[in-house]
Amino acid sequence: MRKLFTLFALLTCFLSANAKEFVDAEVDFSKYTDISEFKFFGWGASESAVARLSIQDGCLHFQSEEATDPSWDCQFHPIGGFIPEVGVVYTLHYKVKGSISKNISLLGLGQTPYGQFPITTEWVEGTFDYECTEANGNLLMQCGDYVGSFDIAYLKITHEGKEERPVEWKEELTNGDAEKSWAELGLADVKFDDLENNFRICAWSKQKGTNVNMHDDGKEGSDPFPAEIIEEADGNHAFIVRGAVADTEGDASGWDNQFWIQSPQSWKEGTELKIHFRYKASVPCKTNTQIHNQTPSNYKHWEAVGDVNFTTEWQEFDGILTINSNMANGWSIAFNLNPEVKDAVDFYFDDLSWKSMVLEEGLFVTAANTTSGMVEYDFDTAEALTYSEDDEAYVITVGKKGDKDSWVNEVMISTVRGNSKAFKANTIKCNAKADTWVDYTEGSNAKIKLPAAGVWTILVDNVGNQMYFEQVEGDIVKEPLNPEDCVNATEVVVNAGERNMSIDEAKAAGLLADSANPTDDEKALYNGQPWDNQFFIIGNRTLAVGEEVYLKFEYKADAPATVGSQNSNGPGGYLHYAGIGNLDFTTEWQTYEGTIAIPSQTNGNQDSWTFNLSNMREANKYYFKNIIFMTGDKTENLIATETTENLWVKERGVNENVAYQFGTDPENPETGINSVVNGNAASTKVFNLAGQGVSKEFKGIVVKNGKKFIAE
Repeated sequence: MRKLFTLFALLTCFLSANAKEFVDAEVDFSKYTDISEFKFFGWGASESAVARLSIQDGCLHFQSEEATDPSWDCQFHPIGGFIPEVGVVYTLHYKVKGSISKNISLLGLGQTPYGQFPITTEWVEGTFDYECTEANGNLLMQCGDYVGSFDIAYLKITHEGKEERPVEWKEELTNGDAEKSWAELGLADVKFDDLENNFRICAWSKQKGTNVNMHDDGKEGSDPFPAEIIEEADGNHAFIVRGAVADTEGDASGWDNQFWIQSPQSWKEGTELKIHFRYKASVPCKTNTQIHNQTPSNYKHWEAVGDVNFTTEWQEFDGILTINSNMANGWSIAFNLNPEVKDAVDFYFDDLSWKSMVLEEGLFVTAANTTSGMVEYDFDTAEALTYSEDDEAYVITVGKKGDKDSWVNEVMISTVRGNSKAFKANTIKCNAKADTWVDYTEGSNAKIKLPAAGVWTILVDNVGNQMYFEQVEGDIVKEPLNPEDCVNATEVVVNAGERNMSIDEAKAAGLLADSANPTDDEKALYNGQPWDNQFFIIGNRTLAVGEEVYLKFEYKADAPATVGSQNSNGPGGYLHYAGIGNLDFTTEWQTYEGTIAIPSQTNGNQDSWTFNLSNMREANKYYFKNIIFMTGDKTENLIATETTENLWVKERGVNENVAYQFGTDPENPETGINSVVNGNAASTKVFNLAGQGVSKEFKGIVVKNGKKFIAE
C-alpha cells in the first residue's frame, strides 16, 4: 500500500471552546389574545376530557375539572416544527404557575422516555436538560391527571453547538415562477412512469372528477396532471387548481383535490431542504400537507410542512424541511386542498423554490475514541479519502503511529462534506472486521465500530460497496468466539399463573356499571396486565445505543400463546416496548435467532430482554433453553453459561409477584437463594437484587453464586 493519508487530532471536545447557544423553537404566549391565534402542533384536550385550553392574561391557560383515564386523553403539542438531532442535549426553558403542585408528563423534542414537567403554586422560571434519543420534532405535554389550572408564560428549546460553516443553496425546480408553459417544458403528454429521476418538475394537481387527464391516453379522469398555468390581470403567471370542492355528499376525502411540488430526486434522512412558495385562494381556507413518493398521489407520510392557512391575498411561505425517518425516500410535498369549505375554491401557487445544499461530494471520515471518553465528532475537520491506483480503492489512515492519544475505535464515513447534518445524513455503515473486506450500505448517522482501538488504515471500494480495515498499531483485536461454546443450556420453566381480567377485557365482557367511566374499585378488581408473568435474560453489562447483539434460544409452551418482548434494565426495569418483537409459542420447540441493534430509546441503559407471558389470561407453562446472548461480532459472551444468575422469572402468586433468579428458592427470599438448577461451576460475578452486576465495593444485599449476602 503506497498511498496512505493520515487523519489526526480529531479527538478534541470542540464545544468547550466554541460553544454557542442556538434557539430551536420558542413561543411567547403574551403575543396572543385568543387561543385560535396560536398554532398547536398536535391536538389538545379531547372531547371526552373535561378540560380546555385558552389564552388568559398573556399565558396559555389550562383548566381541568376532573382527571381523564387514561391521562393521555388530554394532551397538547405547544412547540414543534423542527427535527432534533439524536445525541444532542437540549434545554427546555419555561415559566409556569399552577393552582396545585404536581408534575405532568412531558415528551421533549426527541426525548424518550417521558420526563416530568414540574408545576408549583408559585411562578417558576426554570430549565432542564435532556438528550435527544429520537428524531421527534414536537414537544408533548400530557396533563389528563392534573385537576385544577396552570398557566405557561413562555416555552423555549435551545442547544449548545458549534457554528456551522455557511452553505450555498442550489435551486432544484425548473419552472417555479410559472413563466413557461408545460408544452414548452415538454410535459404536455407525459406519463408518470416515463419521468426520469433527474427531471426537474414543478407542480402537479388533481381535482376530483372534474378534470381531463393529461396523460397520453387523453381520457377524462381524476389522476394527477401538470397544474394549469394562468396569467393574472397584472401579467403575473401562476399555477392554479380550479374548483376544489370539499365533502358535500359524504363521500369525499381531504385528498380528493391535491397539489404537489415535486423534487428531482428522493431525500435521505437528515437532509435539509429550503422551501419557498407564494399562495392564495378564492376564499379563506386551510390545507394540510403530506409527503408522497415519486409518483404524485402515492402517499408516504402525513407529516410535511404543516397546515397552510390560505387567504384571498398573496402570502409567502419560507421554511427549512428536515427529512426525518418517516419522510426518508419521499419525493414530493402534497397539499390536501379544501378539506373543510363546502363550496368550490380556486387555489393559486407561484414562485415555487426548492433548494438543496451545495455540498462537496466524495468520501470523508471523522473519528472518535469512546474508550478514552473523547467522543465528539468534529465534522468540520472531516478528511477526504484519496483514491489509490495501486489498491483500486479510496484510502486513509486514522490516528498517528507512535501516539496512543491519537488512537480511535470508531469512525463515521460520509459521501458529502460541508454541513454536519448533511454529513450524518449521508454516511455508510458496515460491521468492521480486521484484515478482510466487508460489505457496506447507506445508513443515516451511522458510526462504524472498529475491531479495537488503535491506528487504522481504511480502504473503501465504492464500486463493489466494500470496505477493508487494517490495524497499524493498537489494542489486541479480539477473535470471534464460537457461539456453541457460549450456550447456557439450562431449561427455564416459567409457571405463569392465571392473571386477573384487565379493565378493557371487563369492558368488552359488559362487567362494568358504566363502561365509559370505570370506578376505582373496578380498576382495582380488573387489574390484569401482560407483564404479570415474565422471563428475563439479563446481560453482564449495559449496552450502548446502536450496539448490535446476537440472541438465540429455543422456546415452547404447554398451550399456544403470543408473547411480547421489551428492552429492559435488570428484571422489570422497562425501557422500550420494541424488544425483539412478538413470539408465537406453540407446543413444539422453535428457535429464535437474530442480531439486534440497541435502540436510542434505551438511553444506553439496557442490559436485558423481558418477555411478557400474560397476553393470555389463562395459566400456562413457558419453556426456554439453549440461550446465547453475545455481542453482534461474537467477540464477547454476555451471560454465564454454567449458572442461572442471568436468568430470572416472575410468576404470579410466587415471591409476592417479585422477580427472582430461576433455580433458586422463591419461598425463602430472606434466608438466601439456593438450589441452582444445574449445579454447575460457581461464578465470581456479584449482582444486586435487580439482577444488575455490581463491583466488590457495593454495600447492601447482593447475590453471588445463587445465594444472598449482606455486603458491608
